[in-house]
Amino acid sequence: MSEEKNQNEIEEVTNEDEHKDVEHYCYLCRRPESVAGKMLELPNNIFICTDCMQRTLNSMGNGQFGFIDARNMDLDSMDITKMMNDMQSMQPKAEVKKKKKDKKEEPEFTLKDIPAPHQIKAMLDEYVIGQDYAKKVMSVAVYNHYKRVVTNTMDEIEIDKSNMLMIGPTGSGKTYLVKTLARLLKVPLAITDATSLTEAGYIGDDVESVLSKLLQAADNDVDRAEHGIVFIDEIDKIAKKQNTNSRDVSGESVQQGLLKLLEGAEVEVPVGATSKNAMVPLTTINTRNILFICGGAFPNLEGIIKKRLMKKTSIGFGADLKDCFDEEENIIAQDLREYGFIPEFIGRLPMIFTLEGLTKEMLVKILKEPKNAILKQYQKLLELDEVKLEFDEGALEAIAEQALKKKTGARALRAIIEKFMLDIMYEIPKDDTIGSVTITRDYIENHGNPEIHLRDQ
Repeated sequence: MSEEKNQNEIEEVTNEDEHKDVEHYCYLCRRPESVAGKMLELPNNIFICTDCMQRTLNSMGNGQFGFIDARNMDLDSMDITKMMNDMQSMQPKAEVKKKKKDKKEEPEFTLKDIPAPHQIKAMLDEYVIGQDYAKKVMSVAVYNHYKRVVTNTMDEIEIDKSNMLMIGPTGSGKTYLVKTLARLLKVPLAITDATSLTEAGYIGDDVESVLSKLLQAADNDVDRAEHGIVFIDEIDKIAKKQNTNSRDVSGESVQQGLLKLLEGAEVEVPVGATSKNAMVPLTTINTRNILFICGGAFPNLEGIIKKRLMKKTSIGFGADLKDCFDEEENIIAQDLREYGFIPEFIGRLPMIFTLEGLTKEMLVKILKEPKNAILKQYQKLLELDEVKLEFDEGALEAIAEQALKKKTGARALRAIIEKFMLDIMYEIPKDDTIGSVTITRDYIENHGNPEIHLRDQ
């Protein structure tokens, strides 16, 4: 017995030495041990790589074989050969991909789809109070721009873009005009702030980030983005700094970076990010058909104009005559150069116009006349509670007077109304007997309470 035992041990050692010189192949994927790594040895000289074993166990857990706890498997009592044959004959379940919703093919933009200037102005009148001259200029500029884009006449006769520069005090409706215009024309709109733009390489946004926002607004559709509108607000913040020796990374250098965008150029833009340094793919956008509208308050521009006009005298040596500026063209462009804008930048914004400061009468109209007027919004909210809300004329005038004192234009109106409507919006849902509420001038001036009328029983 001892001799047989020794003989068996010698044979096992010999077999182990032979196995060391032989490279095993995976029974399933047929990869050699040098590629797949260490194999798992099963009875009947079956070897399986760890990858195939893991996939097998995952399939079992997913219900293709019924759940089997691999920790309690008795491999000696299992018919491994049959199991392997079953596994080889089994085809993996094909993945069923969800059908993507077919994009609705939008009809091509034609000349008939462009409303005439008087129609554009009429649509703007429904939402924006006053600013008739500004609305007329914008209507003509937009009409000419999209007429140029649709007819593609620039192949025969070079037609320049009608980029615009709006100058007006804060709260006069610059951003609101552009938003309304883009909504009426159904074109993608990107609104960006010039204060975040810096020269390439410095902390902040590059000028190309303007187009990144437009591409996002167009759902990454380059063709739609190339026919969109870009509104750069606070453009006066990139004026050239006066009397400074430090590098102007957010002033004149940004103006120079915007030149190629305003005129028209092929620009590489990151998809889904605002910086080229992000690890995202780039796409090319042609800006020749993108309408750029710039707006700013230009707070010190009036001082520059007054300084120019004050230089005239009626007598004395070197005196300027009162009519010395009558024959001089484009005076506002000279004032903008004095403000800190380079001539090349001004030249690419041919449509320069100003917006009027809001008066008391205009503020009262803004409160009640537009389609989405502030008063109409509150009346709709209370109407859901079956309560009628009314404002008498004295209350509207009092609100407008308080807004003028804040010197923030139409933005002040909502803040004032929110303050006085807070208690009303809080108390009305408590009492089901209230039928209507009238806001009076005394309530706005803190001299009384609103008039509350009960419902007819």
